[in-house]
Amino acid sequence: MSVGTGGAQSALRARDARGASASRHDDTAGAGPGLGIDPDDLPDGIVVADEHGRVICFNAAAARITAVPAAEALGRRLESALPLEDLEGRRWWQLTDPYGGLAIRNSQPERNLLLPGGREVLVSARYVRTRPTGPVRRVVVCLRDTEARRRTERSHAELIATVAHELRSPLTSVKGFTATLLAKWERFTDDQKKLMLETVDADANRVTRLIAELLDISRIDSGRLELRRQPVDIGAAVGRHIQAYVASGQPADRFLLRIEQPLPALWADPDKIDQVLSNLIENAVRHGEGTVTIDVAPSVSPRERSDDEGTNAVTSVTVSDEGTGIPEESMNRVFTRFWRGSKRGGTGLGLYIVKGIVEAHGGTITVGRAPGGGAEFRFTLPVATPAYLL
Repeated sequence: MSVGTGGAQSALRARDARGASASRHDDTAGAGPGLGIDPDDLPDGIVVADEHGRVICFNAAAARITAVPAAEALGRRLESALPLEDLEGRRWWQLTDPYGGLAIRNSQPERNLLLPGGREVLVSARYVRTRPTGPVRRVVVCLRDTEARRRTERSHAELIATVAHELRSPLTSVKGFTATLLAKWERFTDDQKKLMLETVDADANRVTRLIAELLDISRIDSGRLELRRQPVDIGAAVGRHIQAYVASGQPADRFLLRIEQPLPALWADPDKIDQVLSNLIENAVRHGEGTVTIDVAPSVSPRERSDDEGTNAVTSVTVSDEGTGIPEESMNRVFTRFWRGSKRGGTGLGLYIVKGIVEAHGGTITVGRAPGGGAEFRFTLPVATPAYLL
């Protein structure tokens, strides 16, 4: 029985693919000595070509990113299985020539390249040589989807646009009033001057507060938020905030503070905890209605319950009001940047910072509906003594 040329070529490709598939785990499954890691378990796309430039590994992530089934890619030439182009339309493998290029090259840095159809991916490569300047034995290509990076870039662009908008209004006011006072000082009465200077002062405070919030966000996002832990009387801290609101004109009967004794000793950063309490109570006063209730009580971490209550003890603080509350569809966005529950001012950064501060302390924060129908925020703080004091 004779086989035509086309049939022979098909049989050869099938044999190569089977051989490549069989050797796939031999070459790449042992990502570390004794680890036995399956390439399909890796989060990034991994493509490996042998010394002849044929693909011997094409993991599940690579198949998902390129929309090419692994069975089609295995055994093919690298430039055929992964036809990449740079942003100027040049064929990438012809341009870099990993097998015939400079013998001192060991890698290609990550860069944006295009798949057929114009889809953009992040690509980096490593050239594996058995000896320096020796021939390339393996080309290992890492593929990453750009969507996550694009979301981050969009988030940064939105942050810049929102900050610019928030800064423009108070700075315009400051500039306008100061220019007017300098040009026409003698024409205004003392009361008019005082009003304009008070406005300038208030707007300058807005700018200062926004800059402080942006610095907090930067520290939270980069994991550089510093905590200076010391004993904190959380009940007394809440009491001070309530007294400040009463002194500023709020009726005393609008606040209800309930403290369950005895409270365990709490080690935390007092300034940061004041920042959390200030934001939550201010939100309840400004956006809520009726009585603002603050409950402070000892509790046990819901994540790590054990027989030893002291080991996993936490202090919980709940701030609730009797307003309309937060719509169910918005609950999952409350702690994101620039979320605003109403149009009553604010930058929308406060709750994002609150969450970052609480989590930096090792605590948790949740939002829900209060028994009175309003919003209810509850955060917990571990009370264990810092390790450096033990």
